[in-house]
Amino acid sequence: MNELLDSALQAHGRLDRWSRLDKVGATIVSGGGLLPMKGIELPSPLPATAVIATTREQCAIISPFGQPDWRMVFRPERVAVETTAGIVVQERRNPRAAFAGHALTTPWDLLHRAYFNGYARWTYLTTPFLMTMPGVEVAEIAPWQEGTESWRGLRARFPDGFAGHSTEQDFCFGEDFLLRRHDYRLEIGGGVAVAQYVSDIVEAQGFRFPAKRRAYVRGPQLHAIRDLLLISMDLSDFQVLDRVPERGAA
Repeated sequence: MNELLDSALQAHGRLDRWSRLDKVGATIVSGGGLLPMKGIELPSPLPATAVIATTREQCAIISPFGQPDWRMVFRPERVAVETTAGIVVQERRNPRAAFAGHALTTPWDLLHRAYFNGYARWTYLTTPFLMTMPGVEVAEIAPWQEGTESWRGLRARFPDGFAGHSTEQDFCFGEDFLLRRHDYRLEIGGGVAVAQYVSDIVEAQGFRFPAKRRAYVRGPQLHAIRDLLLISMDLSDFQVLDRVPERGAA
C-alpha cells in the first residue's frame, strides 16, 4: 500500500477497524452558491438532514429530502426519492447520463440534486477509506504549500462506474496525516475545478471526520477563489453503525 495512504488511514481510525464497519452516519447542514445557481431555492434557516452511508459499497440514504416525509436512496446505477413508507415518488436509472451537456449554471431537477447529494455525502463520510476500494489507483503527488504548512497529497483515480465528482481527485494531508483539502473537477457541472477545505476534525468511536467543509471554485495556480463559495457543509452527530463483531467477541 502507498506509504502516505497507509499513514492517513491510521490517522483517521485504521483500515482494519474500518473493514469491520457496515455504515457511518452524520447530520449535515449544507449551503453555498451551487444550488441557487441550479435554480434551487434554499430555505432559511438551512435544514439539517441525516445521512447514512454504507462502507462496503456506494450507497447512501438522506432524510428528509424534498419533503418532510420523503427520503432519498442513492446508488451509482439508480437514484430514487421515496416516502418514509418506501413508496417511490421519483426514480432515475443511470443517473449520471442525465447530466450530459450540463454547465455550472444548468438547472437541476429533484433527481439531479439527489444524485449529487448522494455521491458527494457518501464520499465525505468515507474519505480516506474509499481509496482502498477495488479498482482505485493511488499515487503520491507534489505537496501543496498552504501558508507556512506543507501538505502531502494523494491522487486517486477511480474506476469506471464509480460515482464521484471526477475520475481523478486529489487529497491533501497535514503533518498529522489528517485530511486538509480535497480537489476535483465537478464533472456533472461542466468540469469546473474545485478546491474544498476541511477543518474541525472530530472523533467518533475512534474514527476522525472533518466537521466543516467549504468548497470554492479553484483558480490559477490551484488557489481557491474565496469569493466563489460553491458548497458550505457543517457536519455533526457522527455515528459508527452496525459494527461487525471482532472474531472471538461475544
